[in-house]
Amino acid sequence: MAAPQKGTGFSLKDQLFNQDRVSYLASCFEAADSRFDATGFVAETMKDLKKLELKERIVHIASTLERYLVSDYKVAAKQIAAALPPPLDPTKRDDDFGDFIFAPLGEYVVRNGLEKRHLKLSLRTIKAITQRFSMEDAIRAFINTHPTETLSTLEKWSTDRNYHVRRLVSEGTRPRLPWSGRLSIDTTTAIPLLNTLHADPTRYVTRSVSNHLNDIAKTHPDLVLETLKQWQQLGQQNASELQWMCKHALRTLVKQGDRKALALLGFSPNPKITVTDFVIHTPQVRPGDAIEFTFEITGRKNESLLIDYVIDFVKANGSTSPKVHKIKQLQIKKGETISLKKRHVLRDAATTYSLYPGIHYVTLQINGRSFGTQSFDLQ
Repeated sequence: MAAPQKGTGFSLKDQLFNQDRVSYLASCFEAADSRFDATGFVAETMKDLKKLELKERIVHIASTLERYLVSDYKVAAKQIAAALPPPLDPTKRDDDFGDFIFAPLGEYVVRNGLEKRHLKLSLRTIKAITQRFSMEDAIRAFINTHPTETLSTLEKWSTDRNYHVRRLVSEGTRPRLPWSGRLSIDTTTAIPLLNTLHADPTRYVTRSVSNHLNDIAKTHPDLVLETLKQWQQLGQQNASELQWMCKHALRTLVKQGDRKALALLGFSPNPKITVTDFVIHTPQVRPGDAIEFTFEITGRKNESLLIDYVIDFVKANGSTSPKVHKIKQLQIKKGETISLKKRHVLRDAATTYSLYPGIHYVTLQINGRSFGTQSFDLQ
């Protein structure tokens, strides 16, 4: 899901939850049961929707739906299942997150079906909904409330024929899932589930597995490295796909220059190279300008290089915060010299950081090692 851009007038909440989408949801229920008051549901939902933020809209639609479905949860769950459109196209295999308008259905299940007496029915309903819109946020409430039973169900789902269900097993148990609260289970609890899912034939699933490992790597790096080594030894996943997964799962450790992670990816932590002529050609810049720098690398042996640069951004309090940026990955031969140039725009309206005046530093980082630092003055 793309993040909204500042200054463009784009509203993600209005694109995902508006009168057209609410009317579509109402039509699904009305088509399944002509007694459903679609007109009343749309009117009541829209009365307060526009003043709410995105996640508040999900809760609002779910709470409104409570007044239009049967009060008996067992019957309401059947109404939800009957109203669902056909499952997402199984031939797409990737980047098919589903229709956000079904997110409130997961919220409804959490609000009304979290009691243990409803657990089996609620999990069946979530399984059905996730084939139309990913239910990783909803499943976390059940993991926290009924961890043993829910994890047992997720183990069965890890081999389900529908890849959206399999992905939910990984995505729903991620320790640091964006937009979602923390889980009460241990960070490493889902490793056995990932051991099954790592060999999945679908990139939508393996990307989630890789993101999950990247989450774990922030607190248990050695466990992640050992897990990836075991997967390599098992040979159950396509070699090129597993290599992609390793790179994606270790991206945080690579940015940190972790030598074990770099070695697993085939990069020597002590590359035999010489870096010369590292020059910043824009010593003074303003927000919105670009810094430009060049440098040369000479190889003393044939090897793979992962070339990054780190900018120490000045913060509001005068301290600095490093951010790692990619340049490229390349193969260098013994005796070969490669000249590189980079242009980095200092965006004044960036979504992930703010610019403050002062001396900033740029450090070349190759295979996790520093190879020189230069500075520029942001005015």
